[in-house]
Amino acid sequence: MIWLALALLAPLSAGLAIFAFRRAPEALALAGAGLALVGALGLIAGAARANLPAAVLPFLPDLAIRLVADPLTATLALLVAVVAAMVMIFATGYMARDPERVRFFGTMLIFLAAMELLVLAGDWITLLAAWELIGFASYLLIGFWHRRDGVAGAATRAFLYTRSADLGLYVAAFLLIGVAGTSEIAATLATTGAPALIAGLLLLVAAMGKSAQVPMQDWLMRAMAGPTPVSALLHSATLVAAGAILLIRAAPMLPGGALLAIAAVGGVTTVVAGLMALAERDLKRLLAASTASQYGLMLVAIGAGAPVAALLHLIAHSATKSALFLGAGIFQHDRDSTDLEALAGAGRARPAILAGFAVAALALAGIPPLAAYFSKDAILAAALQSPLAPWLLPAALVGSLLTGAYMGRALKALWAEAVGPTLGAVPVMAAGMGALVVLAATLGLSFGALEGLLGAELPKPPLAVPVMGLAVGLGGLALGWKVAPTRLLGPLLTPARNGFALRGGIDALIARPALALATLCERLEARMLAALRRLGLSGLDLGHWLNRGDDRTIGAAIFGIAALGLALGAGARRTDAEIIDRAIFGLVDRSVALGARARRLQSGFIHRELALTVAGIALVIGILLAAPLYL
Repeated sequence: MIWLALALLAPLSAGLAIFAFRRAPEALALAGAGLALVGALGLIAGAARANLPAAVLPFLPDLAIRLVADPLTATLALLVAVVAAMVMIFATGYMARDPERVRFFGTMLIFLAAMELLVLAGDWITLLAAWELIGFASYLLIGFWHRRDGVAGAATRAFLYTRSADLGLYVAAFLLIGVAGTSEIAATLATTGAPALIAGLLLLVAAMGKSAQVPMQDWLMRAMAGPTPVSALLHSATLVAAGAILLIRAAPMLPGGALLAIAAVGGVTTVVAGLMALAERDLKRLLAASTASQYGLMLVAIGAGAPVAALLHLIAHSATKSALFLGAGIFQHDRDSTDLEALAGAGRARPAILAGFAVAALALAGIPPLAAYFSKDAILAAALQSPLAPWLLPAALVGSLLTGAYMGRALKALWAEAVGPTLGAVPVMAAGMGALVVLAATLGLSFGALEGLLGAELPKPPLAVPVMGLAVGLGGLALGWKVAPTRLLGPLLTPARNGFALRGGIDALIARPALALATLCERLEARMLAALRRLGLSGLDLGHWLNRGDDRTIGAAIFGIAALGLALGAGARRTDAEIIDRAIFGLVDRSVALGARARRLQSGFIHRELALTVAGIALVIGILLAAPLYL
């Protein structure tokens, strides 16, 4: 129980403390993320000993709040905590000069707490609450620099598209609760038949929105308007991972029809988003499109009946992609741009950072013995052994080939001859990135132990699978390095740069229908209010009620609450100025005075030093002589 509380409450408390005291946001952020990591380590240790921490808290009748740290959820909690801690270290350097550090670190910690709640939720109500929190916090983080051109629109677009897809999760959750008679996730996963198929398809819709799967992939690239630490966290183990995590957890329930749909969406996305990444001219947008493509590979594994392969690729991708984003952030720090032309030669100016970026890029391309090599081989083996192998395996191979191609292109741009300026050392940022690079290189060695912990077994690939995987990885890297995207893509270049938008693209599919639905709801509400007024129920209109003055008690109560709020705000301001600041400055003044007095003792005059020594010896002798009288 203590580990659950630490993993969830440490980042939440630290985030609230940052907003309350508005001091030392970096220190509080590191403390909150560090304690969350300690809690997650405790959870995984308990899961390894089959001592599964759990908490059941009363909420609604027959709808308790459940937190469960079984091997799967404990593994996910540790993944989130590790990546968040490293990103937070990086962010202390990246955001050092930003005047809004308090808002940034406070929101990041609240987002971290919400994500930990999501992966540890043992019931659908808690999961829905966490899902809402990560959506809202991600909106704030993507729109952090909202005064810049296009940032507010990008945040709104991300919120609108993901929220539209979230309807699938809501309907699926309440369908499963109604069928199973309980909100406990583990119990609802025993659902079979038509309800399981419908729920599985609805969960796929929710996952398509959060994990940016076709046709909802466009918002993810526009979300690059946020700070680089936000991109690194959201694209690796948190927001965008939530869709894949949802399907991995629901995998025991998914029937064949749902698996077919999941595999189809994943197969299309890994190719389409890979082409978009190859056509991109901006490094962060390239990495964003890559994220959608890699989550498409995870959906391929789930659809092929191997959710454990998807989980391992999620783990490998989290380390590699966060390291790549942090490397891109350091290069952006130097050139004040993420355009590939502007970044030409940026890697040569920082060879150590380029080396770390290259390790993560090779890992993502599936080069042995780096982490994603093992998980991609598992996905290819699952696709090969699936009944859908005739089209699922080619899609996975093309997705892997494109991964190598766009990472080869990025490496070539960073290694170009032009060497531009650097803006000084970035040791803190390099430390956060370096830890993730080490994980990207070595995590594959832990996959065998993880299989044992989860009680699952990866598909055993025949010899042809590693050979194919290595061939497409190396072939893709060579193509991306040697051949320009204009030649590689040919007539597909322009559609790929436009996100393969058809008939208005995602705006026509999602935005306009959502806005039309909102307008319809507004009109319906207006008509309902008009009908109530015609029935003589105008008293429900609070503003009209107060203006009439029929109920002074309610008006007085509202104004009293407002006055109380103002009084509390004034009291908080006085407390901050007259108590906290006075105590701090008083402590400083007393410390300075004490130092001045102590300095008088260090005069340097030998006779004074001898006199003090003699006085001290006399005092000690006096104490020793007097002590026996009191024993």
